[in-house]
Amino acid sequence: MNWQDKVAVVTGASSGIGEATARRLAKMGMRVVLVARRMERLLGLQAEIMSAGGKAEVIVTDLRSETEREHVFEQIGTADVLVNNAGFGWYGYYSDMPWMTVREMLDTNVAATAHLTSLFLPGMRERNRGHIINVGSISGSIPSQGIALYGATKAFLDNFTTALVRELRGTRVRASVVRAGPVRTEFGETALGMENGRHVPTEKVGVTSERVAREIWKLLLRPRRVVYVPRWLGIVPWAELSFGWVIDCIGPLLLKRRTGKQA
Repeated sequence: MNWQDKVAVVTGASSGIGEATARRLAKMGMRVVLVARRMERLLGLQAEIMSAGGKAEVIVTDLRSETEREHVFEQIGTADVLVNNAGFGWYGYYSDMPWMTVREMLDTNVAATAHLTSLFLPGMRERNRGHIINVGSISGSIPSQGIALYGATKAFLDNFTTALVRELRGTRVRASVVRAGPVRTEFGETALGMENGRHVPTEKVGVTSERVAREIWKLLLRPRRVVYVPRWLGIVPWAELSFGWVIDCIGPLLLKRRTGKQA
């Protein structure tokens, strides 16, 4: 497709992967709709995009709310691309995870993606064009200590996206999932700041948000069901099948050690 002047909705656009993706898509000529909670950051990104000759709109909203998700759709109407990026993580023993945090993570990482897709996808099918891109994680393929619920939400995205791909076969509507490894964003800082949250072991390593954004743009040019960032992570699901026992042994020790340091 020619994506020039097409509408791309990017959730979680106030930082990290969402911010970088919005900047990249705008640079390539798309009209981006920036969706997130932090108004100042969104307005700053909008100003940056527009000063560079791009087109951007801002919708300040809390995607944990079903009503607000519907309001987002009502304001936009139709979209050519939906990047479901909004989400957050939490690190620690699941038994220490407050139920309110559990609910918020399910609402943000799972319900928002499912709901927004259900709102925008019918229009894409009617026009017979469009692309749903879900920003997942390699953790969806590797059940790991410390991120029990977060990994489960990303596994949902893997399953959900694959099912969409099969349902959309024979149309010009595409669905893709990005399985990223550690990314240098505010993920670790946010997780640590939450109740009972702990340091994420990978918080200081990983690829940049801009690298993930480049891969998302490439998906629009050459659609496929899944892309790994970095690409060598494509071996991980196979390694989990063969060497999952290593994680069974080492993973819990890592979580216990880090917990002990912060006790």
